[in-house]
Amino acid sequence: MQLSVEGLKVLITAGASGIGFQVAQRFVENGSLVHICDVDSLMLEQCSDLLPQAGKTLCDVSDPLQVEELFSKADQHLGGLDVLVNVAGIAGPTARVDQVKPADWDRTIAVDLNGQFYCARLAVPRLIRSGGGSILNFSSCSGLMGSPYRSPYCAAKWAIIGLTKTMAMELGQFGIRVNAICPGIVEGERMEKVIKTDAAHKGVDPEEIRQAYLQSVSMGIFVDPGEIADLAIFLCSNSGKSISGQALGIDGNIEILR
Repeated sequence: MQLSVEGLKVLITAGASGIGFQVAQRFVENGSLVHICDVDSLMLEQCSDLLPQAGKTLCDVSDPLQVEELFSKADQHLGGLDVLVNVAGIAGPTARVDQVKPADWDRTIAVDLNGQFYCARLAVPRLIRSGGGSILNFSSCSGLMGSPYRSPYCAAKWAIIGLTKTMAMELGQFGIRVNAICPGIVEGERMEKVIKTDAAHKGVDPEEIRQAYLQSVSMGIFVDPGEIADLAIFLCSNSGKSISGQALGIDGNIEILR
């Protein structure tokens, strides 16, 4: 397989921690020129030591003006664009749909869905000028099957798949491939917060929630963020040149989300 991404100019949202950081690190390790953004200024500062080669911009992707500034700074650092990786997202509230506050709904849609659109609309002209490239949108297993008490998050993640497939149809003629990565239950700080929130909502011990999650996966595992980064590299390499319009699960086969 030809997995080289050397020399690619890559912009990654939410790249200072979690999955985004793993993706950024993997691209840097494989010779790509990388620019990341994040809403967390402290994490961006820490990345100065961990990823000194990468450009860094403080940005809330739910704000289109901040996204415009992000792309302006990325242009200066990268000198073009070959890959956009839309990782930024929030978990949103845990509540039955009639108990979700409109402000929480709006914030979840603003970050998880609107943010990906704001970035994609600015990335496309740049990718066309580059002669093609890749957009990776991050959806979720919840965007494939739903998840109780997570209606704003699921709505956004389902919409991302529709956006991905539509963009793939529109942009194939320009050599731009567009895919959605749909992680399952991913090890890390973010998942621990989801487990604690879910446990508090149901009035049970967090370990009970963790075991319920594990039992919902055929392989009985949580996903290592590094595996998701490896999938991103594959999709953006020459080996993934014919893959577009796909929603790719990486979840150990989730059977049901309880």
